Amino acid sequence: MSYKILFLDIDGTILKPDHTYTESTKNAIAEVKRQGVEVFLATGRPLHEIMDLAEELDVHSFVGYNGALGIYQEETIINETLKESTTQEFLKIAKEQNNEIVFYTAEKNYFTNMTHPKTKQFIDIFNLKQNEKFTEEITSNVLSGTLLNLQPEDVAAYEKEADIHLSQVNVEGAEHSYDIIRQSVNKGVAVERIMDRLGVRKEQTIAFGDGMNDKEMLQTVGEGFAMGNCATELLPYAKHQTTTVTESGIANGLKQLGLLK
Repeated sequence: MSYKILFLDIDGTILKPDHTYTESTKNAIAEVKRQGVEVFLATGRPLHEIMDLAEELDVHSFVGYNGALGIYQEETIINETLKESTTQEFLKIAKEQNNEIVFYTAEKNYFTNMTHPKTKQFIDIFNLKQNEKFTEEITSNVLSGTLLNLQPEDVAAYEKEADIHLSQVNVEGAEHSYDIIRQSVNKGVAVERIMDRLGVRKEQTIAFGDGMNDKEMLQTVGEGFAMGNCATELLPYAKHQTTTVTESGIANGLKQLGLLK
């Protein structure tokens, strides 16, 4: 099979818990690129927080904000902001339930409370740099968001809109955080749009992920890999399972497909 695109989640897939990656991961990316495969970083993170990593890995195409922004080389293919009414409703519910939110725009991460312990923990876990206090002026520019300090019983209050569901963050220390996912805007929908734009067939695409925000992406590609450290709920949506992020999971998965020796 001649593969054309490789989509890689970041946290728990490329990056280990200490924010580093294995040399085998960097070498695997370089090797598939040498074979003509276009590599996309496909993440829930805002793109302004991953550009140093992208430069280190020599990757120039992206699916960010859980599918809300898609870039192929320097061409923007997808740009889907949240409805302002959704942003306002989430702010209202969060205030009622004593939850916190970080909303992401193309430039910054906007937290409803900069001093809350869960905010500080979240910033530290994901090594976030472009952080500011939320203001109403940015509501029309929100691409996605993450709810902080949630208990499982809090989730249902946010899932009243048919297009919205929450996805628990699969990172140690961030278990009380939930990404805002849209049925119409997610990694899987972004993958489909990128495939259409580049004229690539499903069977020519590969993806690796570890969290439930990767579910749609793994279902959409031809060869979907769940990492060995993935959320167990993700396994039914993956065609394959590989080793953990600390055990060269990406490289070992690509070996299964014959792309690496």
